[in-house]
Amino acid sequence: MNPLRRLAGQTAIYGLSSIVGRLINFLLVPLYTRVFLPGEYGVVTIMYTYVAVLLIVLTYGMETAYFRFSEQHPEQKNRVFSTTFLPILFTSTLFIFFVVIWRQSLAEVMRYPDNVEYIVWIGLIIGMDALAAIPFARLRAENKPLRFVVIRLAGIAVNISLVLFLLLLCPWLMENAGDTVRQYVAYIYKPEIGVGYVFIANLIASAITLLLLSPVMRQARIKPDPVLLRKMLIYALPLLVAGLAGWINEALDKLLLKFILPEETAMSQVGIYGAVYKLSIMMTIFIQAFRFAAEPFFFAQAKQQDAKNTYAKVMNYFVIACLVIFLGITLFMDVVKHFIGPQYHEGLIVVPILLLANLFLGIYFNLSIWYKLTGKTYYGAWFSVVGAVITILLNLWWIPIVGYYGSAWATFICYLLLAILSYLFGQRHYKIPYQVIRILLMISFAVLIFLVSFFTTGMPTTLMYVVHLLLLGLFLFVTIVTDPTLRSANKIFRAR
Repeated sequence: MNPLRRLAGQTAIYGLSSIVGRLINFLLVPLYTRVFLPGEYGVVTIMYTYVAVLLIVLTYGMETAYFRFSEQHPEQKNRVFSTTFLPILFTSTLFIFFVVIWRQSLAEVMRYPDNVEYIVWIGLIIGMDALAAIPFARLRAENKPLRFVVIRLAGIAVNISLVLFLLLLCPWLMENAGDTVRQYVAYIYKPEIGVGYVFIANLIASAITLLLLSPVMRQARIKPDPVLLRKMLIYALPLLVAGLAGWINEALDKLLLKFILPEETAMSQVGIYGAVYKLSIMMTIFIQAFRFAAEPFFFAQAKQQDAKNTYAKVMNYFVIACLVIFLGITLFMDVVKHFIGPQYHEGLIVVPILLLANLFLGIYFNLSIWYKLTGKTYYGAWFSVVGAVITILLNLWWIPIVGYYGSAWATFICYLLLAILSYLFGQRHYKIPYQVIRILLMISFAVLIFLVSFFTTGMPTTLMYVVHLLLLGLFLFVTIVTDPTLRSANKIFRAR
């Protein structure tokens, strides 16, 4: 099968779990932003910020290392899997142990001294999700996207069902059901737990996901190979540094908002920023789906003679897809905004900035293939550290002045810089014929269309939507007409 067609197909399959999961979670945002006050929703935002960074620490770059070394040693895939999975099993178990032991101290440091249970629940979620990372990676490496998707969707279904049960059905039953039903519901539902039910639902879903992955985990029967493990860690540890720095670029702004802004307004601002961040969900979904499919694809494709041309084509298609998402959200913001409560609408101004920031993050991911293929992963670490420093400095400068608006601009500048750095160094070490001018023109054209849409303000709603649809159609028409590969897409994706 043509590699681009295979990549598109697997992106669609992986995207199913990402789209369903993220979309359902996105559809829960109206619930969260109406059930919880901005300050309460800020707790959810902050807790999942901690989840993101600790998952990076507990997987320490071994996912990518697994892809690389399983491709290099196809005859020893079980040994590579065991050497990857068993160390993560050990460190995840150790992490959970220390979280439980030090839960009170951690709760005080994190400013939740009255909610120690949050710390334990989040610690268990992190440990189990880290443990699931390598079994999921094995399914991806072995081209088993359907099994991957089924397991992911099962966990998602459990999570969402429990959230709806605990936050909607149980309160309704307590108010409207008979005494007998209320008595039974009272055994499992305590209103004072509040946002804690979001974590409880996630915890149960993570446990079930791990159970479904147990057949894959049982394949780790061989003892870790110390020599192989050393090589994998040397390769992976720079990716850990890059991942941590990447987390700083992506999520530290929410923690800085909490600790820099006045205490009486901080959690409300975090809640608003976290809610409007969700409006860029379609861009995030696509990038995540693409990453699931692209990372093993890039490593496998490296053996082909025309690999570099393939990477360049992939970049073009990726950027076009992201720009369609950008315009689809920004041109119809009047519709999209209703997915969050009215008290969160003041933050809508930062959504276009965050969408463009995510676009450049996706571009950076595409560009980063050069240092992963050449084994020079320390470049990724350096790039991310530079981005992290800039993110911290800009947030420290701008948050006291303009709050989360400054955080959004800092995110955009950081990802733009990372993309530029990776491109410049990549062309020196692993030159790929990216169509840079064309990509920049496409981005500029999309931004111009977005700016033109401001002139429709004041039009009747129906007419405005028609004009915006025409603007979106204009972007697609110009893109297709000016790109010969898109004009003959049926030939590109046709099986050989």
